[in-house]
Amino acid sequence: MEYSLYLESGPRMKTTMVHVPELLGCVANGPTTEAALEAAADEIRHYLRFLARHDEDADPNAAFETRVAQHVTEGSWIGYGDPPAGFAFDFEPLAREELPLHLRRLRWMGEDLAAIAGRLTPEDMAAKPPKGRSLGDIFRHVAAAEPEYVRTAGAGKPEGAKELVEAIDESPPNVAQMLPRLWEAVIAQFESTSDEALSKTTQRGERPYTTRRGLRRALEHPWEHLREIERRLGETR
Repeated sequence: MEYSLYLESGPRMKTTMVHVPELLGCVANGPTTEAALEAAADEIRHYLRFLARHDEDADPNAAFETRVAQHVTEGSWIGYGDPPAGFAFDFEPLAREELPLHLRRLRWMGEDLAAIAGRLTPEDMAAKPPKGRSLGDIFRHVAAAEPEYVRTAGAGKPEGAKELVEAIDESPPNVAQMLPRLWEAVIAQFESTSDEALSKTTQRGERPYTTRRGLRRALEHPWEHLREIERRLGETR
């Protein structure tokens, strides 16, 4: 198996994110391009373990190779997931038959996030680490962003998402109960995307968006922060 890697790097090849479209949602980060590329293999295996854990046919121990297919180095806010120009694969038409696979994986990410939240106390959620955000702030961030990715995908606004995001924002301990409901609203909205929208490109500021691009971010963003939370808690699966 060979995985194509799509890179985005900030000035002087510093902050870098690696995207793996064959495993849509899988990303690797690093303070430099070299570090991000070194992390990519482990992140691919971790994503394969995630799929296998949810009974998908995936072998985390299988040999694979990687190749850099595209490296974007120009644009604003680059190295964080959504370079203005996007990637070549972002503009490939999204077939409706692809949606069930991607949305199934998205649902699993939501379930894993909610399961972790259910094990945390209010004190765990509020505790501030020496560097970075509290776990509660990370969950708030993930919840607030997900409906926006649906909107940028041209799929419309998930019903009830605003109220669910507000409930999570006001009380992070509600994450375990509210996040699954938010996730189902997001998934239902993606499922209702029209055939026309699946192949349409919409300009939003400096960024041209497609359903594939929005779906990519809807998968990558919660996965990135699920991995952040796992590392914070010292969990390896």
